[in-house]
Amino acid sequence: MISSDRNIVVSGSTVAERMKEYGNLVEELHIVILSDSAHGLKTAQLSQNVWVYPTNSLFSLIRPIDAARLGKRIVLEKKFARGQSLITAQDPFESGWAALKVKRKWRLPLEIQVHTDPFSPYFGGFQNIVRKSFAGEVLANAESIRVVSQELKNKITPLTKATINILPIYIDKERIEAEHLSFDVHTRYPWHFIILTVGRLTPEKNLPLTLKILSMVREKFPDTGLIIVGSGPEEGRLRELVKKMKLESAVAFVGWQNELASFYRTSNVFVQTSFFEGYGLALVEAGLSGIPVITSPVGIAVELEHGKDAYIYPVDRPDLFAAGIIDLLENNFKRENLKINLKRTLDSKLLSKEEYLKRLGESWQKSSSMIK
Repeated sequence: MISSDRNIVVSGSTVAERMKEYGNLVEELHIVILSDSAHGLKTAQLSQNVWVYPTNSLFSLIRPIDAARLGKRIVLEKKFARGQSLITAQDPFESGWAALKVKRKWRLPLEIQVHTDPFSPYFGGFQNIVRKSFAGEVLANAESIRVVSQELKNKITPLTKATINILPIYIDKERIEAEHLSFDVHTRYPWHFIILTVGRLTPEKNLPLTLKILSMVREKFPDTGLIIVGSGPEEGRLRELVKKMKLESAVAFVGWQNELASFYRTSNVFVQTSFFEGYGLALVEAGLSGIPVITSPVGIAVELEHGKDAYIYPVDRPDLFAAGIIDLLENNFKRENLKINLKRTLDSKLLSKEEYLKRLGESWQKSSSMIK
């Protein structure tokens, strides 16, 4: 496996525990992590049959090259048997490029995981343009591709002859539902009605729209505030925009939080204005936590019913978003209906851990025998 998730080496982290469970599906799991020497990561053994190898590159641009070199060495030293082995990459970009190099060296089947939508017109910027060039070659040369939605499968199908499997990301709904509250946001912030948004502060999250919506709602209900949970490269620009819009007293930047239950379960409405989402983990967490959702039609939201599960509006209609929030603010029974319906819908869509692992193991088993 080639991944860019450095939390894999953090003992007790959710992703580290998940890798141990993946290890139960196979004889051996060797994970290469794209990292820099400055990160200070060390080769580690997570369990009896799961090992982690950071690239410890001198700088980020050569991480994929180092990952490919390390992956080739692991295959040789561990004597991977053709027909019984598989290379899987967390994404079709840097990780996928490195995995493709290993595949070509040893003629092992390649599985590519796609969790985001690289085909969205909003997947822009110089770095993402370069990534798209990687993705085209990687997807065309994979034996199998694992996506999180039918929408992604439809977009990828014309680009490859690979087998494409739909497997939504696993979400531990029992854990989310059982989490205890440590505080109520209404005791921390002075607003009567609190809007919540959660995610990386990046351009595709379209948070300037969220701020515009807040401003429109406050014209009628000035006792409304917004909590932004997350960090990222857009934070400075967003703080300047808050000042420019004179919303300093109505917006709280709280950074990234490990404990989200209190935010989800004591805020009044969750708002997502993203240009695109691969799946929409925060929306699912919000729905399972029992908060009504207003969202753009991205990720899993395209599978929801507007007006029943959530309020769903296009990103070019801030007036509809604002009207939706005001509608929920004025009608508590509508908030309750959305909460109940969304939770019921998500319960029907989400896989149990046992079913998820079963399907993942079956997918790996089939993919390991595919050799072009």
